[in-house]
Amino acid sequence: MNAPLHGIRVVDLSRVLAGPWAGQLLGDFGADVVKIERPRTGDDTRQWGPPWLGGESAYFLSANRNKRSMTADLSTAGGRSVVRQLVKEADILIENFRVGTLSRFGLAPDELMLENRGLIVCSVSAFGQSGSRAGEPGYDAMIQASGGLMSITGPAPEDGGGPQKVGVAIADIMAGMYAVSAILAALHARSATGRGQHIDVPLYDSQVAWLANQNMNYLVGGTAPGRMGTAHPNLVPYQAFATADGDLMLAVGNDRQFRQCMVAIDREQLADDERFVTNEARIANRKELVQLIADALSQGTTKHWLEALSAHGVPAGPINDIAEVLDGPYARERGLVRELRNGAGETVPLVSNPVDFDATPVSYDRAPPLLGEHTEEVLREWLGYSPDEIAALRKEAAI
Repeated sequence: MNAPLHGIRVVDLSRVLAGPWAGQLLGDFGADVVKIERPRTGDDTRQWGPPWLGGESAYFLSANRNKRSMTADLSTAGGRSVVRQLVKEADILIENFRVGTLSRFGLAPDELMLENRGLIVCSVSAFGQSGSRAGEPGYDAMIQASGGLMSITGPAPEDGGGPQKVGVAIADIMAGMYAVSAILAALHARSATGRGQHIDVPLYDSQVAWLANQNMNYLVGGTAPGRMGTAHPNLVPYQAFATADGDLMLAVGNDRQFRQCMVAIDREQLADDERFVTNEARIANRKELVQLIADALSQGTTKHWLEALSAHGVPAGPINDIAEVLDGPYARERGLVRELRNGAGETVPLVSNPVDFDATPVSYDRAPPLLGEHTEEVLREWLGYSPDEIAALRKEAAI
């Protein structure tokens, strides 16, 4: 059975992470994704190492599987012409240039959509296609900062901590996820109307949108949330605790779980303490309860407490590092790491797509491509170019 997007063609003009992440997911779902890169240098992230696998950075490898790479120089007439012809044959165009750049190349989205009635153009940018900040550049870290995430990430001020960014470029990744969901919605709409559309996905707006309950805590409560370390603003106990030999994460989500938690840690009397009976009461008396739980958990090992909590149905887990996650038995059981061979014959380890379709499986057909590896292949397959036409483009340095 083919993957769910089999037959869908994507031209991916994006680079770095947000756009490439979207393109990778579409490729995982079976789309034919052609990544257009600058000749000689390619996507910026090809140089973002170490570590390296062969000549490719681990960063690039993380976001570019299930794609074909071709090179095209948009500063040349031939390069622009090739891209325009590819887009005429495509269902989807992903781009993350600064606003106005495509128009300067003669590839304005509205013009491309006139030539290809069903084309879906997804533009990912720092601050969107309109507004006072549309022309500004932006990278993930500054979006995490200005979009509010860093104000709620890191140790509480009273614990001596300052604002911190998340350990991965989560603003980029979430913008890529929003882009994919929007593209799939646009594909569905196109099936009814026959027409594509232009999708605007700003990193900033995406960052703000997925602050979720923290946004609502402010809009409803009127107080801007602050940093709380691993603690939860709306639930107690819901944070990391030290044990006699390490740490664990406790995630109590309701009053029943709280009672079972107190039984598991030999503090059953606290479940009937009026200060802690309801979640609202526990939030009001957070400091006292957290200290009581911390005292209890410090008297046993992480293994002991995780077994006790599990036996009572209380959500809790170890704080694993990435090596423990990817090398652990559960990763092997679930197939979380896969290996694909690239065009240079090297084995590339990759983390699996987490989605599992029971009828249209995720595709794992291509390792992240070498720069320009598929240029001639794509020109032949998509556009029917002859060897002489391809040679002429190479002579012009257009590809």
